Amino acid sequence: MVRDRHFKVLVIGAGSAGISVAARLRRQGVDDVGILDPSETHYYQPLWTLVGAGCAPEKAAHRPMAGLIPQGVTWVREAATDIDPDANTVTTTEGSTLSYDYLVVCPGIQLDWDKIPGMAEALTTDAVSSNYRFDLTARTWSRIQAMRSGTAVFTMPAAPIKCAGAPQKIAYLAADYWRQQGTLEDIRIVLVLPTPGMFGVPVFAQELERVVEKYGIEVHKNSEAVEIDPANQQVVVADHANDTKQSIGYDFMHVVPPQSAPDWLKATPLSDPDNAGGYVGVDKNTMQHTRYPNVFSLGDAGSTPNSKTGAAIRKQAPVVVANLVAAMAGKPLPASYGGYASCPLTTARDKMLLAEFDYTMEPAPSIPVIDTTKERRDMWYLKRYGLPALYWNLMLKGRA
Repeated sequence: MVRDRHFKVLVIGAGSAGISVAARLRRQGVDDVGILDPSETHYYQPLWTLVGAGCAPEKAAHRPMAGLIPQGVTWVREAATDIDPDANTVTTTEGSTLSYDYLVVCPGIQLDWDKIPGMAEALTTDAVSSNYRFDLTARTWSRIQAMRSGTAVFTMPAAPIKCAGAPQKIAYLAADYWRQQGTLEDIRIVLVLPTPGMFGVPVFAQELERVVEKYGIEVHKNSEAVEIDPANQQVVVADHANDTKQSIGYDFMHVVPPQSAPDWLKATPLSDPDNAGGYVGVDKNTMQHTRYPNVFSLGDAGSTPNSKTGAAIRKQAPVVVANLVAAMAGKPLPASYGGYASCPLTTARDKMLLAEFDYTMEPAPSIPVIDTTKERRDMWYLKRYGLPALYWNLMLKGRA
């Protein structure tokens, strides 16, 4: 336990964003860095979809936190409960008060299971699962394997969520498995999307239209699951475009909850009052707080209007560190984040579409020569092996 400790830089959260920033700060020679997080295990969440589809082992998706905290960084194994940016202090669950000169806020995102009536209860039944909880990924794969006929429903909520492609990816991986097993024609696959198209960038949306047609997936656009009756295995789907509702019976359902900033963070002055999710209000380019210049935020808890992905964090972290170091020296902020994000969309059990884009919502490819707007087998190997290696060996060490 750490009582009343002061840090030059305090980082809230030891996820992808927090560890990457802490590592980069140390590489810049910044001393007296603290990182606040109680978790004993660090998860590589982009792999959870593959675990839930039987395409990767559980052990590949996590490592002990102790081995990932950068050398020279003080790990405070507690959770934040409040921030007073006027007093430059953070309060923890253990009653500690940590003060700071500069603060980096990246505690991740909150899964609001209770926002959809019946969803939390449905997850206590065998027929419903979600890869947004690591402990349920084994159930997802078990149910996909067991299904031979009936109706499988895959839902996605409106508003920003982490890895917005994940609700679709598991549907495609399941469909491809059922195709391999010869049962695809006996299974009705329903994909519920809140958006008017398959994806926000037209070139990728067109490719995904071909994917769903190939699998015979029934797509409900501009729609959301608004209520679940787990006892009768029914989900109510609202069509917002036509202002109608229908009840769909399911034999298996993969659900994704609405998401927002953690409740404790919403209650602090750092929360953007104009943002419905309560995210930390930052300049979308500099990542600096709009009212408190010694506060920066990145990752899922920030208000930047990009897709909430690990790829976005990889581009945000160097911007935050460069601007933070400049602010410490009293210099103008030199770095700018352009909204880059990528979504590796697994369209089959051996193919992937790499959607890369930025604030312009136009393709922003980072790999030369090859066309990543089409599903490709080499991109599958990038997803399964290349990106995890980049994450563990380079990104978390502040090298990429």
